Amino acid sequence: MYRAIGLMSGSSLDGLDIVFAEFQSQGGQWTYEILEADCYPYPEKWVSRLKEATNLSALDYQLLHTTYGHYLGEQVNHFIDTYQLQYKVAVIASHGHTTFHLPAQKMTAQLGDGAALAAATQLPVVSELRALDVAFGGQGAPIVPIGEKLLLGGYDYFLNIGGIANISQNATKYTAFDVCPANRVLNMLANELGKDYDDGGQMAATGTVNEVLLEQLNALDYYKKEAPKSLANDFGTDVIYPIIKNSGCTTTDALRTYIAHIVTQICRSVGLLQQSNSSQDTTTRAKLLVTGGGALNSFLIECLSKELTKIGIETMVPDKRLIDFKEALIMAFIGVLRWRQEYTVLSSVTGASRDSIGGALWTGQEA
Repeated sequence: MYRAIGLMSGSSLDGLDIVFAEFQSQGGQWTYEILEADCYPYPEKWVSRLKEATNLSALDYQLLHTTYGHYLGEQVNHFIDTYQLQYKVAVIASHGHTTFHLPAQKMTAQLGDGAALAAATQLPVVSELRALDVAFGGQGAPIVPIGEKLLLGGYDYFLNIGGIANISQNATKYTAFDVCPANRVLNMLANELGKDYDDGGQMAATGTVNEVLLEQLNALDYYKKEAPKSLANDFGTDVIYPIIKNSGCTTTDALRTYIAHIVTQICRSVGLLQQSNSSQDTTTRAKLLVTGGGALNSFLIECLSKELTKIGIETMVPDKRLIDFKEALIMAFIGVLRWRQEYTVLSSVTGASRDSIGGALWTGQEA
């Protein structure tokens, strides 16, 4: 039995997700239980600092890397104190906050110094979860499929709709890739109307799809690439958002059109995965599990479910705790796998030359 904390900071910048979970392995089968979970919203100064991180000088970037690591440690200590977890945590696994992601150049960077986090908590910390896979020529993303494969059986597809939407196929050859920017762009549009996000997709539901804009978005080169492939945060902020703004759409029409774009790209991705898996049983309806903040956008899920039904896919939304904390849960699990010296990243997902045991281990406690 292992008890671990997982930390996840998504590209949507809505806050730091923290999970304390218990994992057990019997006969090669893993089970889990989320014991405690919370999301700590970022103060405005941290939202600004994380957004602007890629514009810093090398020195200032490294200073932020260290400062953010200590900040993460402070949040973990608060979480431990709040839920009285002293002496119960075996390991902390931190994803960090992605800034630069250039797998073609064998580089990915996540803010949040693991050494600083280990020093602040005085506990073992696993960080740099993507780096080894990228060094082996992989995309380093998506990173959650190892947890989906080992913890969440019974589904044919896994869709996570966060700042970026990504999809996994649970088949003989486990496949996954980033689909398109999602909540990061929707939130930027909602910000224009004075909202942090479009609650339930209510504003999008009042808009009209701009077919010219939709066609322009769907024609972007990324969508023509074959998997494995992954997206950096700036694809949404620096490529897609300016296209939307230059379209002249009202904000509500832009929200509605972007919902249509997300749905189109998800359905296209599922269709491609169906074609690649000739062994899939077509006599029963395949099941797709949706998690991430986008699963709470009821208008988006309604539109998506309607389209997926046409290609034989049943859309399933789990309980809110798994919706909100799946990624942090899997970060904790990756920490356990790293502790056990077992594979944490699947090369069939990322395109790396081999599976790898990723993560730098920092021993924060005294010997």
